[in-house]
Parts: sequence; structure tokens; C-alpha cells
Amino acid sequence: MKTEIVIKNGTEVAVIESDELLITDVQSALDLIVTVKYETECMNIAISKEAVTDDFFILSTGLAGEILQKFINYGVRFAVYGDFSGYTSKPLKDFMYESNMGKDIYFQPDRSGAIDKLCGCSGS
Repeated sequence: MKTEIVIKNGTEVAVIESDELLITDVQSALDLIVTVKYETECMNIAISKEAVTDDFFILSTGLAGEILQKFINYGVRFAVYGDFSGYTSKPLKDFMYESNMGKDIYFQPDRSGAIDKLCGCSGS
């Protein structure tokens, strides 16, 4: 796991890159939150969707809800970025759309979009 701190619009974002799955269940998400907060003191995390288990994107598993609740509970804003075009579930697309309208959880097509959302940059 490689962590890069990006500062934009006066906001720090920990951008996580990994060749392996980092979020596979609730405990691994908690481990990531705690590690990033401890090592960087960052309250914003962006991660590639390739580092997140596919079960997260199957809403009926309940995994996305459980994991995202942990980010909210720990006061960490979270963005997942990548190509979501392969997902055809209307409930998932609706969930992602609604998340993008909020202030804490985002799903973006690329790294720069995720950073922009977490930094509150306009035009994102």
C-alpha cells in the first residue's frame, strides 16, 4: 500500500494505491481508517475501486452500508474512484448518484475527480 498526500483547495487527501485488495470486509476498512489517520492525520481518503472487494458493489450483501457507516462514525470522508461502467445494477447506480450529492462519500470516474470532490472544488 502506497499513500500519497495531496493538498488542494487547502484540504489534505490521502490517496491510497495498492496492487492488492485493501477493503475486503468491515475489519479491513477499520484497519485502513485507523492506519491512514495514525500515519497521516488525514480525514479524507481516496482509493481505487480495484482495492475494494467486488462484494462492496453488490448492495444486497449489506457490506457497502456497513463499511461506509464506519467511515462516517470515524469522521473520515471517503471517495472510491475508477470505472464503474461494468456495474448494471440500478440500485447501485442510484446509491452512487445519491452519495455524490452528499458531503462524505463519493464515487468518481478518476483519481482527480475523487480529490476534487473531497477538497470541495467546484466543477466536480
